[in-house]
Amino acid sequence: MNLLYYGDNLYILREHIPDASVDLVYLDPPFNSNRSYNVLFREASGKSADAQITAFDDTWHWGPASEETLREIVATAPAHVVEMMQAIVGFVGRNDMTAYLVMMAVRLIELHRVLKPTGSLYLHCDPTASHYLKVVMDAIFDPRNFRSEVIWKRTHAHSSAKRWGPIHDVILFYTKSDTYLWNNSYQEYSDEYIQRYFKFDDNDGRGRYWTGDITGSGVRTGDTGLPWRGFDPTPKGRHWAYLRADLDALDTDRRIYWPPTQGAWPKLKRYLDEAKGVPVQDIISDIASMVTMGASKREALGYPTQKPLALLERIIQASSNEGDVVLDPFCGCGTTVCAAQKLGRQWIGIDVTHLAIALMRQRLDDMFGEAVQYEVVGQPADLASAQALALADRYQFQMWALSLIKARPAQSKKGADQGSDGVLFIMDEARSKGKKVVIQVKSGHVGSSIIRDLKGVVQREKAVMGLLVTLEAPTRPMEIEALAAGHYHSPGWNRDYPQIQIRTIEQLLAGQMFEYPQANVTLNRAEREETKGTQGELL
Repeated sequence: MNLLYYGDNLYILREHIPDASVDLVYLDPPFNSNRSYNVLFREASGKSADAQITAFDDTWHWGPASEETLREIVATAPAHVVEMMQAIVGFVGRNDMTAYLVMMAVRLIELHRVLKPTGSLYLHCDPTASHYLKVVMDAIFDPRNFRSEVIWKRTHAHSSAKRWGPIHDVILFYTKSDTYLWNNSYQEYSDEYIQRYFKFDDNDGRGRYWTGDITGSGVRTGDTGLPWRGFDPTPKGRHWAYLRADLDALDTDRRIYWPPTQGAWPKLKRYLDEAKGVPVQDIISDIASMVTMGASKREALGYPTQKPLALLERIIQASSNEGDVVLDPFCGCGTTVCAAQKLGRQWIGIDVTHLAIALMRQRLDDMFGEAVQYEVVGQPADLASAQALALADRYQFQMWALSLIKARPAQSKKGADQGSDGVLFIMDEARSKGKKVVIQVKSGHVGSSIIRDLKGVVQREKAVMGLLVTLEAPTRPMEIEALAAGHYHSPGWNRDYPQIQIRTIEQLLAGQMFEYPQANVTLNRAEREETKGTQGELL
């Protein structure tokens, strides 16, 4: 079963992920860059919305939590890991960087535990902390299990004040042992490469080819070390790459190239249509970032640290097989789980915000529909757990409540909603712009004044409808006030919808959704009748 976990990944790893159960880990943790990332959402038109919301603050400070985590590492980690972490903290000091590193170390210890002996881990970071993280990973994974430092050229050249232009990220590749899964991966040849190397053509219908050495390094005493057709590889310190009988067969098949120069050694013809491509290298320059690659606009969700699907596909194909388990403990908007699903892997995604879980669910549904099956763990599933979330964190409750109706947050920061907590857009007329629907979420006491306020927000925002999600049951005066607001007439569906609607969390969990026009206005009359009353889709 594929799994999405809401919660702190350290807790999830310890309580839910068994030892040696994961084939591949990819993690793209928050960088220690001392800045806040904002999630930008798209309007129905596809343009970036002005509204944004802080998804997480990428700032780490040394404090009691860091001190406690370091004490835990000292008390429970292997001796060599303890020595390394104490050395790093002693050398660098108790500051923002080491706060970040101890947070990562305790999680990397758990990720090492859940990996199978044949498993691999890829840690995506930037040059700000990559050198420190490599030292930490050497301690946890063993320096002998370091495989590659992959450089991803994530953006085009740009100027930078008094330094080399920063255009790359770092991906550290480790394995749990020296017996690990690896699938050779290849990139397509560029046109320039083809023109330069595959420059021969015998015009026999086999196409272009290039010629390669037919011998290998080192002397052999067997058949491959004997002379063939007057050429002896032994004096040159080499041997034939094929048995001599196989060389005869290749020559009969006209796959041996005989240079016109007297005494020049034969070579093997390597045809373009049989070539696998260029083996992947540790510098990735052919996969652009979400910002620089125009074709990725269809893929982009507006999540600031979103990585291209092609990048994750390359990693997953290289270090896992179909049916293997892929884990991302900092899942964000779900690129890893979507790539894993696309490639036939099982997957586990973990994130600490309900916003990220909502983005992942919507992305999975958009990409795969009913073809993907997964379970969400940690989010409220009944009224009691919803009430508990509201008591623990009203802001996360709000994010979760909006996800129930596939709405996006409307505010730029906590406490600055200006009467609107969420927004979605509907299109119920062909070639029309998206029409705004505003949403309010209430986790506390409710009264009829809330409905009057919502009416005012609808008018001020030039919205067509207002939706209220409430934890408590609405009062009778609230229901009367909502009915008095009248209806919105949908030209595309030729139907009236209540302009102000109220649903409780309990109703939404039971499937009693709001009523508003579907996004698709090209349905025929019969299809429209069939889908009346169902929930509209967020564009």
